[in-house]
Amino acid sequence: MKSTPLVHAVLGAGLLVMGAGSAHAEFTPNKPECIAPAKPGGGFDLTCRILTSSLDKSGLLKEPMRVTFMPGGVGAVAYTHMNSNRRTDDNAVVAFSSGSSLNLALSKFGKDLDVDDARWIGAVGTDYGAIIVKADAPWNSLQELADEIKSNPSLVFGAGGTVGSQDWMKAAFLYRSLGLDPRTMRYVAYEGGGDALAAVLGNHIQVYPGDVSEIKGQLDAGIVRVLAVLSPERLEGDFAAIPTATEQGFDMEWPIMRGFYMAPEASDDAYNYWVEQFNDLYQTDAFTQVRNNQGLFPLSMAGDEFEAYIKAEVEKFQNLSREMGLLK
Repeated sequence: MKSTPLVHAVLGAGLLVMGAGSAHAEFTPNKPECIAPAKPGGGFDLTCRILTSSLDKSGLLKEPMRVTFMPGGVGAVAYTHMNSNRRTDDNAVVAFSSGSSLNLALSKFGKDLDVDDARWIGAVGTDYGAIIVKADAPWNSLQELADEIKSNPSLVFGAGGTVGSQDWMKAAFLYRSLGLDPRTMRYVAYEGGGDALAAVLGNHIQVYPGDVSEIKGQLDAGIVRVLAVLSPERLEGDFAAIPTATEQGFDMEWPIMRGFYMAPEASDDAYNYWVEQFNDLYQTDAFTQVRNNQGLFPLSMAGDEFEAYIKAEVEKFQNLSREMGLLK
């Protein structure tokens, strides 16, 4: 058959597609790294553990993935670091959460950084907020705690993050539901969930508005009590006995997404590689088992879908922050 310009064009396009596919297939990370933007023991540590453990168990990643801790500003230090020093890094993924989305919405990652300064890879699950106290605390329900708040203004809340953070927001919702000004709340800010949990166990604070998955081990050990989970319905499995705030008469829900991003100028080959890793992980029993064991609930989305989710979440938090008087 005689070749025509059209045939040459079609064949050329086919070769380009094949070439692109081959280049992507050949990409493998060099010393893959999971960056947890906090100290060990909190939600970012948990997020990295889910990814590294499930990649190891599934065999999808040929080289072990190391975890690096980079605390500061509920993700702000890591976000700035990736934008300032590692803009083209193809090998690192950084843990991210709804708390980070809130800080990004509040411009706490820097006025020059926004949601477009990262490549959004995928989620590993969702968590839910919880009102946590020490096991021997005098309150057995959210209503009992609410009554105490009204009569005892010296009650101290504490969590990972400053005023305006997602943990502060959870407590602020409770105050607002009682007709109280959240700005009157006594609140101690810690660097991460691990420090806040240690503080409630050490009686330095009385209430920790944290996340369910972060305290699964302590809950199993019987050293903490969860007065309410901030989910639309009761959770399953180990958390089924914990009542929601809604069923106790409080209009409080707080889902917490856990996922990952890459450097803003990471290559397309690397980005596509990691997105495919996430999509492949979602299909494995290893990932489901690790996620469930860490107390997270399904939220499986990667690539463009995940990016759209993050952008919508940041916009939602901007609107909520205006309602709370945190943004103009």
